[in-house]
Amino acid sequence: MLMKKFTYIQGSIAIIFGILMMLVSSTCSAVGVKKVESLRFWTAPDHTRLVFGITSPVSHKVFVLDNPPRIVLDIENVTFDTELPSFSAGHKVVSLLRQAARNKNDLRVVIDLKETVRPKSFVLKPNADYGHRLVVDLYPKSQQTNNSPVAIKKASNTPQNKKWVVAIDAGHGGEDPGAKGYRGTREKTVVLAIAKKLAAQVNKQPNMKAYLVRSGDYYIGLRQRMEKARKARADLFVSIHADAFRNQQAKGSSVYVLSNRGASSEAARWLADSENAADLVGGVSLDDKDDMLASVLLDLSQNATEDASATFAGEVLKNLKGVGHVHKKQVQRAGFMVLKSPDIPSILVETAFISNRQEEANLRSSKHQTKIATAIMRGVKAYFTQQRVPARPTTRLAKTTYKIKRGDTLSAIAQRYQISLVSLKKANAMRTNRIRIGQVIQIPS
Repeated sequence: MLMKKFTYIQGSIAIIFGILMMLVSSTCSAVGVKKVESLRFWTAPDHTRLVFGITSPVSHKVFVLDNPPRIVLDIENVTFDTELPSFSAGHKVVSLLRQAARNKNDLRVVIDLKETVRPKSFVLKPNADYGHRLVVDLYPKSQQTNNSPVAIKKASNTPQNKKWVVAIDAGHGGEDPGAKGYRGTREKTVVLAIAKKLAAQVNKQPNMKAYLVRSGDYYIGLRQRMEKARKARADLFVSIHADAFRNQQAKGSSVYVLSNRGASSEAARWLADSENAADLVGGVSLDDKDDMLASVLLDLSQNATEDASATFAGEVLKNLKGVGHVHKKQVQRAGFMVLKSPDIPSILVETAFISNRQEEANLRSSKHQTKIATAIMRGVKAYFTQQRVPARPTTRLAKTTYKIKRGDTLSAIAQRYQISLVSLKKANAMRTNRIRIGQVIQIPS
């Protein structure tokens, strides 16, 4: 009897040991094999982005072939475990994707093209929405781009169009979804809807014209957004976002202008850090040194537009108060990269907290989106009303005085009297742009 029990126990141990060995073997196998578990693409006006969702970081190579044009992507030690997306016949760049195993352990992806492209590839680390990703951007070679500081300077010196141009920037897009609400609402979706409604209202004005920085669901780098607005010769820049916070009770809209001297609050600093981090979705390359130099030059000349941006922001905030709760009663300052244009008054509007259930519901409402767009539009109109230049020059005495009122800024006063900000400060022995209500200043002729 004891021998039978002993034999039974031995057999049970052998079975358990065998199962454990199988589990260990399968675990080791799973760890050793990397997979492409998703593949999606985004089509922007200037490029096409392919995003490979991968289980862990990979080594890869990209090279270009001609006759016919195609891109070959080799990924080491990975298997393909998803479906290939199909491209419409009307797609401008890609006609077909193909994949096959290579050297037993590797993967080769071939992208058949309709024209020659310039590829750019990089790996992104996981974030709140996605795991590891391998990104391949395809830029048509037929598209001429010049982001050098010289090109930017020429754009700013070109005479403006007869109409005021308002650049409207819907935040995030494509692989960068932005914040996410309780019901799954994506920030990139609702802000684009508001941006389009605002553009429609701007275009109804006889003296204005809207320029949508992002017109669809695709990613644009933060510097590129600024550059696109400048190439469109914009007179104003409005970046539209939806806020999020770990406390679901947080609510209300906010309006931000650029600060190079630090954020006006801890929340502003945190928000700027999270928004600026989105630029990592654009990847890191070694061919954008002109962009970096341009960014430094833009920072040096940014001070000229700070006052105008604050005036514009104040008008928008005033009108947003009529739509609903405002999170901050004063215009906030933070170091948003997207606001660094040197010659375009620029603001960033946080329309509401998408992390608040009620405000998420409001953001999903077309009616409420229109209310937000209308509030911003009123701010735009109020700002441009102050910027109108008289048809004929007026004659003034050399010792004209002006008494500072609520909402005034030195730059706005200088524009009103058609004088430079430097001459206005010199006439009043001012070292800074600070003024106070009731202060009387001299207006030089």
